[in-house]
Parts: sequence; structure tokens; C-alpha cells
Amino acid sequence: MAPGVEVRTLRGAALEAALDDVARLRIEVFRSYPYLYDGDADYERRYLQRYRDSPGAILVGAFDGARLVGAATGTPMEDHADDFAAALAGLGLDAARIFYCAESVLLPEYRGRGIGHAFFDAREEHARALGRDMSVFCSVLRPEGHRLRPEGYRPLDAFWRKRGYAPLPGAIASFAWKDTDQPSETDHQLQLWMRRLGPRA
Repeated sequence: MAPGVEVRTLRGAALEAALDDVARLRIEVFRSYPYLYDGDADYERRYLQRYRDSPGAILVGAFDGARLVGAATGTPMEDHADDFAAALAGLGLDAARIFYCAESVLLPEYRGRGIGHAFFDAREEHARALGRDMSVFCSVLRPEGHRLRPEGYRPLDAFWRKRGYAPLPGAIASFAWKDTDQPSETDHQLQLWMRRLGPRA
């Protein structure tokens, strides 16, 4: 773990107090490739309310002193049933057994220090506590030659595979957002990754 950085699960008043900071982090981090998300603060506030309102949701924060430098979220798959119905159709998976690791955002200067693993550890343990035995997340699919792909860009596939995740064949979801170089929202494809969770330690 990064020296001086504390990772903790936020609940109640602490969760509520962190939502605006999480929104700012999402806008800042997801502006980079491959998301290229041109974020909107009002949308972010509405979106993040689900983590306040869902009894099964989790918000994990990484703090450098009092400053929130990273956050990860997760929620039972039923909370996103409409978003992923088409992607999961025909796969024979029971949504009531799946936990969705929605996003991880971490400022660049704090990466590579074990915080990403701590985010997954906390969410996967929470999923087990809810009786879930499958964990999923999704990654943005971009063409190899995308003009905004930075030179030397490396996807996080190796990190995810080290965690035990693998792409679910044919499980492609679609979400719309405004890219930084586009005048309006467009649809984007996202690949679902999954791992089976063992019993609680």
C-alpha cells in the first residue's frame, strides 16, 4: 500500500460527504483514454446517489490525509439489471449471484502502489458477505488505431487477469456518453469481465 494512503469503506454520513469528491474524481480520471468521458457534475451527482440509496452497494475511498485521491464502487447486479440485460441474455447466469464492480478511479500519481488491489479486495469481500459468488466489471472497447490513444498506452488486462478475471465471451454492453472530442453523446461498447469468488476467508 502507498505510504500515507488509507483505504477504507465509506458508509452513512461519511459516504454522503464524499459523493461530490467522487464525482470530481470520476470526471477527472475518466476524461483520459480509453474513456474520454466529457463529464457533467449534475449527472454525476444523480448517478452516485445509487450508492447512497442501495443497501447492497459499497463505496471504497483512498485518502491521502483528508484528501480523497481514489474511489471504487460496487453494487448488486440487480441495481443495474436494465443496463446489462442484453449483455447477459442467453449466458445462463443468475443476476442474484453476481456483484458488479462498477468503477475504480485513482489519480495517476497514486497508481502502481497496490491501491487497485485494495479496491478489488474490499469489493470482493463485500460481495461474498452478500452471498454473491461471481464478480464482474466492464472495460471500454476502443479500436486499436483510435486517434486519441496515447503513445505507449497499456490496457489493464494483465492486472485484471492477475486478479482472476477473464472476458465473458459475447457479453458486450452498450452505454452512451459524450466523448471529449465529440459534440454530443454516442454509444460505446463495453466488455464484461468475470471471476468466480471463493468462500469468505
